[in-house]
Amino acid sequence: MSEHTIQIEQQGAVRLLRLNRPEALNAFTAGMLARLRQALDAAAEDAATRCVLITGAGRAFSAGQDLADPLVAPSREPGAAPKDIGHLLDHYYIPLALRLRSMPVPVVAAVNGVAAGAGASLALGCDLVLAGEGASFIQAFSKIGLIPDCGGTWLLPRLVGRAKALELALLGDKLKAVDAERLGLIARVLPDADLPAAALATAQKLAAMPTRALAETRRALDEALRLDFESALKREAVLQSQLGFAYDYLEGAAAFLDKRKPEFKDR
Repeated sequence: MSEHTIQIEQQGAVRLLRLNRPEALNAFTAGMLARLRQALDAAAEDAATRCVLITGAGRAFSAGQDLADPLVAPSREPGAAPKDIGHLLDHYYIPLALRLRSMPVPVVAAVNGVAAGAGASLALGCDLVLAGEGASFIQAFSKIGLIPDCGGTWLLPRLVGRAKALELALLGDKLKAVDAERLGLIARVLPDADLPAAALATAQKLAAMPTRALAETRRALDEALRLDFESALKREAVLQSQLGFAYDYLEGAAAFLDKRKPEFKDR
């Protein structure tokens, strides 16, 4: 069944990955997580793919982990040992989060409906997060005695600051898309009907840009969070030196001087 839980479409240079368990609000199972990581791996290895767009089928982006999944579902039998949720993180969520953060192309999330728990973390781990006005984000972990995972503890304070991150994580209240945008949690809110076309247009725009430079921009910003200012300056110099020898810089500079549209090829 897991092979059908991720729909894969190629829209020109954009690889569209659609979470596809609408009957369960696209809640994750272990098989679905493995399939999503495989789909990201395939997109990363495909030279014709220059941007990835992730969205959900039906009326939700993802409700997070499916608690009925055998790997985490608590046993109702007296005396049965509890499941090790850390195993699920080690073998499924951590590889997925790391794959998402190391993609050689930009990744856009189009959040339609609710993004809860690990579904919210997955969306926020993407490079650009667009949401429909009816979407919402819920840090649902505290409601079941857990902490934010799939990168949530790293992402939240960096996106909105410690105080707001703690409020979201401790209370677990629903955050409307418009409020998520106001807080800087996501990039943009759009009318629900406009979200699919706008997200695809954004992904296509990114796909036409110098892809390698975009991926290095993500990495440089992430690394700068743990560097002092001088170290960040030196890291910028190293990356600029590398990119300056690449085809895309030479093409971009030449196109600017020639007053023509560039054709970027690096990845």
